[in-house]
Amino acid sequence: MAEPVRGEPRVRRRRTIRRLAPVLLLLLGGCGRQPSAEPATAGHTPASATAERPPVAWTGLAALDPCTLLSPQDRSAAGIGVLGKPKDIAGARACDWTVPGTFGVTVTLSDTDGLADLQVAKKTATKTKVGAHQALKVADKKAADGTCAVLLGVGDSASVQIDVSNTGFSDTPLACRRAGTVAGLVEPKLP
Repeated sequence: MAEPVRGEPRVRRRRTIRRLAPVLLLLLGGCGRQPSAEPATAGHTPASATAERPPVAWTGLAALDPCTLLSPQDRSAAGIGVLGKPKDIAGARACDWTVPGTFGVTVTLSDTDGLADLQVAKKTATKTKVGAHQALKVADKKAADGTCAVLLGVGDSASVQIDVSNTGFSDTPLACRRAGTVAGLVEPKLP
């Protein structure tokens, strides 16, 4: 009969402790804590946590949903008879309305880039103003590709971009009129 190798029982104990360590930490982690008076719900912080840190107020563009910037009346005025679809464009929140066989509009909100931060070819941009907001109208007249954008500055570090593309990629002046109409409808809702 073979004798047990010295140290073998110790190895087994270490393995057992290693397997139980996460369970023990989980059980002991709650010791000494007082239960919260308010149950935490998804997306909400208990009142005790808000006493330590003031709540973050949603202001500026962060408080806006790009798909709600065009009401049913606004969409009718702009010739858009469809609902918008939320999109993410390079990390920015956007909404896209596509009128089959006619044109598409995308409204993109940038919380981090003001007008001065946007990379726009100077030969295609024209400074303008929409309501109370400084703006740029961007269209390449030489390309005549049926696309146009109106970029609205929201303070120094945020912007809203309205892009219009005509089906068939023709009639750039019409795309600019459509972009201007949508910009005029969106602008009063901006901070």
